[in-house]
Amino acid sequence: MTWTVTPERFDSPDAAALRRDYYDEVASPYWGRAATAEEIDEGLTDDGSEQLAPPAGEFVVGRFEGRAAACAGLILLDAGVAELTRVYVRPEARGTGGGGLLLAAVESLASALGVRQIRLDTRHDLVEARGLYAKHGYREVPAFHRRPYAEHWFAKEL
Repeated sequence: MTWTVTPERFDSPDAAALRRDYYDEVASPYWGRAATAEEIDEGLTDDGSEQLAPPAGEFVVGRFEGRAAACAGLILLDAGVAELTRVYVRPEARGTGGGGLLLAAVESLASALGVRQIRLDTRHDLVEARGLYAKHGYREVPAFHRRPYAEHWFAKEL
């Protein structure tokens, strides 16, 4: 079982499909029902994804056994600080180490860009995500913004 994680345009076919799956997975439980295709389209419209491309940021796609199975984004905020976003591993690839490899790839890209701290936010119900971040050295910190859906904030010094 092998993983590869490489930078890729956020709007490539594989990246776009992964971002749709990510949005579906985080929106549906929040609403308490399956998101419709129209709701997913609406949620992805003007969602700031253009920030996931140089020079504003980066996007990586993880492939498990050659198939697109995971993604993560990095947005440069200011000198030395970046935001980790859109971290997602498809259910069939979970438990295979992909999440840790995504984080390592994003952290490597961030370091090369001069980032000294990566921050992120997540929701209370995303227990597995919070566990992944803690396992890989992200510590819970006080809120650094007040956006909708943000209930936990993490940071990691690189």
